[in-house]
Amino acid sequence: MRAAWQGALTQLRSAGHRTALSAAGIFLAAAMAGAAVVVAYGLGTGFDRSARAADLPDVIARFADQPPARIRALVHGLPNVAAAETRIEVGGVRLEAGDHTSPKGALQLVDTGPHDRRGYALVGGRDLSGRPGEVVLERGLATSWGLRPGDDLQVGRLGTLRVVGVAVSPDNVAFPLASAPRVYVSADWLRRETGVQDLRVNQLLLWTRDPARTDVTLQQARATSFGIGDLRFITRSGVRVLVDQAAGIVIALLVAFSLVALVAAAVMLAAQAGAEVQRRLQTVGVQRALGVPRGVVAAQHGLAAALVALGAGMAGLAAGALAVSGPAGDLLATLNERGPGLAVLAPLAGALAVVVAVATAAAAWPAWRAAGRPPVVLLRGAELASGRGSGRGPRGFLALGARLALARRGRACLAVAVLAVSGAVILLMLGLASLVAALRDDPGSVGKRYALTAHLPADRVGEVRALPGVADAAPRYVVQGADSYALGEPVKLLAFPGDHTRFEDPPLAAGRRLRGPGEAEVGLGLADALGVRPGGTLAVQLASGAEVRFRVVGTVRALDSDGRIAYVRPDRLLAADPDLGNEIVVRLRPGAHRAAVSRELAELGARPDVVGGATTRSGAFLGTLVAVLRAVAIIDALVCLYALVQALALTARERRPTLAVLRAAGAGARTVGLVLAGAALALALPAAALAVVLERVVLAPAVGRLAAGYADLGPGAGPGQAAAVAAAFAVIALGAAAWVARRTVSEPPVAGLREE
Repeated sequence: MRAAWQGALTQLRSAGHRTALSAAGIFLAAAMAGAAVVVAYGLGTGFDRSARAADLPDVIARFADQPPARIRALVHGLPNVAAAETRIEVGGVRLEAGDHTSPKGALQLVDTGPHDRRGYALVGGRDLSGRPGEVVLERGLATSWGLRPGDDLQVGRLGTLRVVGVAVSPDNVAFPLASAPRVYVSADWLRRETGVQDLRVNQLLLWTRDPARTDVTLQQARATSFGIGDLRFITRSGVRVLVDQAAGIVIALLVAFSLVALVAAAVMLAAQAGAEVQRRLQTVGVQRALGVPRGVVAAQHGLAAALVALGAGMAGLAAGALAVSGPAGDLLATLNERGPGLAVLAPLAGALAVVVAVATAAAAWPAWRAAGRPPVVLLRGAELASGRGSGRGPRGFLALGARLALARRGRACLAVAVLAVSGAVILLMLGLASLVAALRDDPGSVGKRYALTAHLPADRVGEVRALPGVADAAPRYVVQGADSYALGEPVKLLAFPGDHTRFEDPPLAAGRRLRGPGEAEVGLGLADALGVRPGGTLAVQLASGAEVRFRVVGTVRALDSDGRIAYVRPDRLLAADPDLGNEIVVRLRPGAHRAAVSRELAELGARPDVVGGATTRSGAFLGTLVAVLRAVAIIDALVCLYALVQALALTARERRPTLAVLRAAGAGARTVGLVLAGAALALALPAAALAVVLERVVLAPAVGRLAAGYADLGPGAGPGQAAAVAAAFAVIALGAAAWVARRTVSEPPVAGLREE
């Protein structure tokens, strides 16, 4: 082992710039891995981490205003309750600060006793003390309006209040992703101010002793809550679903994309270490001729690679993590979730261990195999095979460069593999960006075939159908409920009279379409959560307390609400609640202008809304996504550039005699550039083609399955994007060739001839 250590240190000292080149490759691969780890770990664990930090209740109940004594009596009779807090929530409060204003503020009155649980976590300033004129803001509002502790905020009739703290609660996404900004004010202060000690409450926060038995608590609460109107429950799992409705698909896609990036980084590390061994084959031959044991040779290369990987890997992981930490943190803040902080060091340390292990194994194994070959073969190297001359002219020099690059078949394959994987990841990123845009803007991406909705009574459908440009219209009922057997599982019912596929047509996964009022098509997300399949029964508790039941006849790949939806006919819903509200969905004729139809709907007294896709339309939210994708794209483009420069530099160094002969015969920098351009294009063009195949056949389907198995997702890149990446590969190849050619012609030809 001592001999291996000494050999490794000698190898690193003698390699000089080659060691620096290897370190640069490991740095870039580790940077890609660091970026992927931060994105995947931060977003994948954000909700659970934030829920623990905020002490998020296991159940949040909302209801019509009630005396607090009645609610406390009801809670006293419930099983499995560890703690409970009542709260008053007032909507539609006008908030003003500087040039900012919002008429949709949500004011929550919080008990501020020493033992009262808040359900939110402070990220700035301090908590409410019960003194007059204090307010705590949600972080989204503070960030959007540029507020901080010490600033003033106008809160409805309460007047000007002093901001004392900034809080995060993951029970909803943050403003402006959520339209209603939240503020918290002391209920104790308002009781003293108004002289009313028993302010009526409309919200209850419950913490259970055993979260696994929350259903038992909810069942008892349902049974004992007679007379409490507009009662709605939501559990932690339900909160997660609500967050997913806003951005869950995008987050899942980003996490899956990060996992693919980690695999790409591992491939690059393996190729980098293998290329270094290939470059030192003659040195291995000398060692074996001198009697150095095969195991010592392998250990020497493995230890040298490990030392380089340790330093360069640490730097690369830190650089990649820092590059995406800002955008990823902004994305988490938009979702009202906290960043991982120092907790991300553990997965980064694991990634460093993987980087070192992959680099070590990728260097030791080829060295072991090479050391088993006869020394004379290793000393001979791998010169160009004999063949016909390449001729003169640009084509001939390009062909000569291609032969120079492809002569080392193993190294050429490794370079093509790195380029292909990196290109496939870039294509996947472009496809992901297109998918995000489609999910945001295109209703057809989620199976919606209508472009507008109008808030009109159902009996006015005929008037809407008669409008110019309207192909069809129908009332659409949306009902939020909970599974009767597992009240913690939210269920969204979508009801259309007649065939719903005229307006919403998610792909059928199993069974058949519904045909009658007692049947339902269930989204795969809901089917998996409840364990129901065609032939089973879907029982739903409505907010009114009534129960409706449907026979499941099919499952569909629905993207809306994480697939936790069911398509039904409205008959049973209207029987349970005759005053059930609706909206009218509007399909347009081909060529009809959406703006013109919107004006016609407005003339009917409707409030038309443009139908989007599955994700938010928030510009800030999408801006953070773009920032994350841009950071990963820059790192990946650097990986491609490095791989080409490395391959060309090695080719130019090994073929110095050949290039020196050309220069001695009168060839100038242009000729050397053509030779190296041919070598670069011989690697880049096959890699571009392979990248397209790899992305289409492997990566895009894999990310689609990882991100959302309940829906048909196609994050693959289009033909235009594939052509753009191929052109970018060619440009990068020519740029790398020009850079290496400039370095090559900077030395006199006699230096290369002397090496021969």
